[in-house]
Amino acid sequence: MKEKIEIIKDLSIEEREEIFVDIARTLEGTAREAFVEGNRHFAALSANMAEAIRVNADELARDEPENAARVLQKATAMISQFKAVHPYHMISHSLH
Repeated sequence: MKEKIEIIKDLSIEEREEIFVDIARTLEGTAREAFVEGNRHFAALSANMAEAIRVNADELARDEPENAARVLQKATAMISQFKAVHPYHMISHSLH
């Protein structure tokens, strides 16, 4: 955790904000895949986290590096958890 805080501390505010937007985009993709696969609870959690990060990206980027690192850690843990259960990335999907 300490090294993540140091890395985030070295980035500019714009770079931190860009990282938050990217992680939100990844969470939204994970939410779509989970929804298509029938895991609606995980899809809702992932989508809500993505929305919260996207809406607050500016504040998170300007906030204390410890808080930003903690949010990134939680988001990456959620993505990793999904990828561990679903190791194969979905190429296409359709809902009926």
